[in-house]
Amino acid sequence: MDIKRLALIALLLPGANFPAGAAPELVNGIVAIVNETIITEKEARQFIEPAIVALERQLLSRQQYTERAMEIYKDGLNQLIERQLTLDDFKAAGYSFPESIIEDFVQERIRERYGDRVKLIKTLEAQNMTYEQFRNDIREQFIVEQMNLKNVSSAVIISPFKIESYYKEHPEEFKLQDQVRLRMIELRKRDGGDVQAVRQLAGEILAKLAGGAKFAEMASVYSEGSQKRDGGDLGWVNRSVLRKEFAEATAKLQPGQRTGVVDLPDACFILQVEEVKASQLRPLAEVRDEIEKTLLNQERYRLQKKYVERLKKKSFVRYF
Repeated sequence: MDIKRLALIALLLPGANFPAGAAPELVNGIVAIVNETIITEKEARQFIEPAIVALERQLLSRQQYTERAMEIYKDGLNQLIERQLTLDDFKAAGYSFPESIIEDFVQERIRERYGDRVKLIKTLEAQNMTYEQFRNDIREQFIVEQMNLKNVSSAVIISPFKIESYYKEHPEEFKLQDQVRLRMIELRKRDGGDVQAVRQLAGEILAKLAGGAKFAEMASVYSEGSQKRDGGDLGWVNRSVLRKEFAEATAKLQPGQRTGVVDLPDACFILQVEEVKASQLRPLAEVRDEIEKTLLNQERYRLQKKYVERLKKKSFVRYF
């Protein structure tokens, strides 16, 4: 991206300031030509606007924000170019669709995203967009999807051998960490409260448990944690994400065993191990569909890039 592009990206950032009279020239400037179609800065800005708005919500530094905005702009412009190449390929091949099919597609999009035409029109007015422009955008999206189906998706076949090979070559993706299912009794220490009384109560509960009291019943009565209603059940947790003190206290315990009082600054805790799952590899039968989806996406991406490169070789594409 050259110096001119670095300057243009400022126009894409919300709240950008620029001298009077400078914006229109840049916003309406040409950023790319694809065969006989011109792509303007305004079109590129409108295309990436949703991504830029989402970027604003992230807590990023100014430098991080600018760098990411430039990446979004570059990716968005490439998408517009690839889209136009695909549309030109559709036209050159002499393909066509009955307008009734396009209309059905348009109406389906309206129902899915807007509910009805009235809400759509209000949204379009707020975006300074006409219904005809909206319909044409939907028509072009439909064409691009169909061309991709023809040239990319229909050519993708994932064999069982590829799935098995991926499983063997990427075991780390299917490895389950050590897991433990815990129950916990939490007695909170409050500012200005009697900390010694909390410790004494924890000791009394521990004595009751040693005397045969059910842990779940004690948790339901005494615990102040969010899992009180579930008898203190924390469910399955990866040991790696457990609070350090909890991980250390339960590391050597077997199902049915419990800790002593874990006395921490914020509360006193008692934990019981319910079940343990050692680190293991998920079986192929369980992850086969996941692998197939991953391989499908990878192959579609490869074929999409190959298709676009083939179109570029026989087309005129120029960046400004």
